[in-house]
Amino acid sequence: MKLSWSVEKNNQLKAHPDRGICFEDIVAAIDHGGLLDDVAHPNADRYPGQRVLVVFCNGYVYGVPYVQQDDGTLFLKTAFPSRLLKKRYMGGDDNGKKS
Repeated sequence: MKLSWSVEKNNQLKAHPDRGICFEDIVAAIDHGGLLDDVAHPNADRYPGQRVLVVFCNGYVYGVPYVQQDDGTLFLKTAFPSRLLKKRYMGGDDNGKKS
């Protein structure tokens, strides 16, 4: 699976106090078996053509919206911790994280 992303967006994710994640972390998690699912975007009307990778990374479940480019590369749009995805894929409580 070939992945790409915006350097600017990656820097924004690194600097965001509630995200605590970057695309390199997501790629490392996927490489180590952390890809839990690939689902349709829940708001396809607003984000046509996007899907969401569900990734277990750094002890939490993240949603990672992406678009597939013409060459098959998945262009990652953002990454966010999700209580809903954590509950769906891991069970248990939310450990204080926000979706």
